Formats: sequence, structure tokens, C-alpha cells
Amino acid sequence: MTDKKPPALDPEFLDVDPLQETYRESITPVEAIHESLEQHHTALLVIDIQYLDAAPGYGVFANLDHSKMPQQAEEYYFDRLQRVVLPNVRRLQDCFRSNGLEVIHTRIQSLTRDGRDRSAGHKRLGLHAAPGSKEAEFLPEIAPKGDEIIINKTASGVFNATNLDFILRNMGITGLFVCGVYTNECISTAVRDACDLGYYTTLIDDACATVTPELHEATIRTLKDRYSRVLSTDQAVGETCKVVT
Repeated sequence: MTDKKPPALDPEFLDVDPLQETYRESITPVEAIHESLEQHHTALLVIDIQYLDAAPGYGVFANLDHSKMPQQAEEYYFDRLQRVVLPNVRRLQDCFRSNGLEVIHTRIQSLTRDGRDRSAGHKRLGLHAAPGSKEAEFLPEIAPKGDEIIINKTASGVFNATNLDFILRNMGITGLFVCGVYTNECISTAVRDACDLGYYTTLIDDACATVTPELHEATIRTLKDRYSRVLSTDQAVGETCKVVT
């Protein structure tokens, strides 16, 4: 056998996605998304903004080994959360609430105090938020109001670890606006699964965060116009207020 080098790629086509328009028309069709909003069949899905993974000094960040996660990454993450993500998530919540649209919250929380029901992955990672623990609490800025639905999970994917799909279909939900943490983990998994299940999915870029800008941006590029539309908070709020009647 001879080792043949693959042909050199023309730099002009390195960033070309030949299926982009096909996906945009069939997976993230704007007309269908607007129809879902108009009919109040779109919900805001707020993912895992809790003390376990979104508050300094708690859970994941309680006894952090900075040889494994540099101080700079931690500082970047919490700065983005406080300055950008939490205010934008609250704006989205206020917008959806004022327009009579569902706001749904997910969090990592076990069924048992000792966490024996957790997924194998969470056990290996040492992730545990027991019922009633501080780690299981939502951050106060974006906490649920009234009888808003809360979905507890012990795995990255909220759809494959809970009955969220069953609940959404019971309420006639066909569209989801998604925000929360971490962009490259639970957010990415939820968006991909939602798309595969047929939901019209919109990811809010500046209402998500992870520990480095590179991981965030790479995830956004991967999901955009393949599994989800990607909007800013300003665009999402403006569209919702314009479309919902």
C-alpha cells in the first residue's frame, strides 16, 4: 500500500457549509418558529443556573484545584455570568412571563439525600445536589416564580434523563428558547436532543456560559443552523414581543 496524502483543500472553501441553507429551511424555519410563538406553544428553557455549578464557593467550585482549572478560567466564567448571562436570562424570563409563555427550569438534583439514584456519570464526576441542599438552590436572580415547572436531573441530557419531552408534549409546546450553563455540556446536549425530537429550537448566545470563550464559541458554531437558530437576547426579546399577540 502507498501512503497518499489527501488533496489540499482550497482555502476559499474551508469555511463553506454546503448544507447550511437546507438545514436553515428545514430544521430552523423562521416561519414555523414564529407560528409556535404566536400560538403560545414556545417555552423558555433555563438550564442548571444553581449553586452547584453557577456560584463561587459552592459545589463544583467549593474546593477547586487550580492545577486542573486555572484561576483565570474561573474568573472569566463568573464575570460572564454576573455581567452578561444572569441579567439576560432575567430579561428573557420577564419577557416570556409578561407574554404568558411558559418558563421551565432544569437543575441537577438527586431524588435521595445520599445520591444513590444519580447517573453513573455524575457519580464518577462526584456531582451531587441533594434535595434541600444549597447546591440544589437556583440563583435568586433567576429563580422560578409561582408554579413554573422545575425538572430535576442527574445527567447532562435533560431529555434522556427526565420526562421533559412528555411534559412539553402534554402542554402542546413545539418551540424552545434555551439558555443557561454550561454551553458546551448540558446546553449543547439539550439543544441537540430537542432538535432530534422535532422542537423548533433557538439558542440565546449571550444568555449562556462556560469556562472559556473558546469552548462557548466552538459550541455555538457547531449548533448554529444545524440544530438551532442562534439569537442574542436583544433579538429574542424583540422577536417575542413583536410576534406574540
